[in-house]
Amino acid sequence: MKPVRVLVALVVAFAVLTGCAPGSIPTPLDDAAGPPPQAPVTVSGPAGLPPTLQYDVPFAVTEPGSRTIWPGTGDRVERGEPLLLNLYAQDGRDATALQNTFADAPVAYTMTETSLGHNLYEALDGVRVGARLLVIDEADGVPVLLVVDVLPTRAAGTEVQSPEGLPRVTRHQDGEPQISVPWETEPPQELVALPLVRGTGAQVEAGQIVTVEFTAVAWSTGEIFETTWEPGEPPQSSMVGIGQLVEGWDQGLLEKTVGSQVLLVVPPNLGFADTASPLAGETLVYVVDILDSHYPVAPEQEAQEG
Repeated sequence: MKPVRVLVALVVAFAVLTGCAPGSIPTPLDDAAGPPPQAPVTVSGPAGLPPTLQYDVPFAVTEPGSRTIWPGTGDRVERGEPLLLNLYAQDGRDATALQNTFADAPVAYTMTETSLGHNLYEALDGVRVGARLLVIDEADGVPVLLVVDVLPTRAAGTEVQSPEGLPRVTRHQDGEPQISVPWETEPPQELVALPLVRGTGAQVEAGQIVTVEFTAVAWSTGEIFETTWEPGEPPQSSMVGIGQLVEGWDQGLLEKTVGSQVLLVVPPNLGFADTASPLAGETLVYVVDILDSHYPVAPEQEAQEG
């Protein structure tokens, strides 16, 4: 019954980063007796795609640390709060990919040292959503070069007032929506796909993997039948526009912008009609926060780009 399903697990679980607190990379040292300065690393490429790393191979880690590739403009990351990251890591010995969430979907963490490991936790402390960081460290003798994109965990943008006769949505402080259905009116017979918050990201396109938080209620009862906002429940990801989701999602999320919160009122024929679901004849109401959307990157495509 889930409208969204996680496609695949991570290719490789990133080893917990250990060691020193982060510093800028490279940082020349005046002390001749100390280690040599860290070899330079260049990171390029746009948001939403795996970054391109340029450095001399094999790469030796002399100064574990981190630096900001570009700063974010969203909310600051808060300790103990949910965190959504795109991660791309290379083995500095031969520049092979250790991890690439751009091949499937971003990963949810909690902003704690236990969840992230010491070095990554320190690197992310105080940054804003939208930032890209480079973290360099050594794990079990392997030089690891990790690029981290900090993604939103809730919708953010310009609020849009919904017309009369549609469900009303209020948001808790953490972004979780509360949906009130107008039982006194008949549900719409056609799909409604209305932005409640208009984000500033790229438009969602068919064939992309979309990552969302959502809550779903039945029009007839107003009761929640599914939500990702339960404590410990991660956002969900799936490919949109190709028949993996209910038709109301495949139609309603296309061309909406990342960062938006979208109200979907899905009539039965675009929901679970002609299925054994108890919701088969029900008009469904979804409130969807679009956190990320990108085309999956196949390993051979990644190798060509590198």
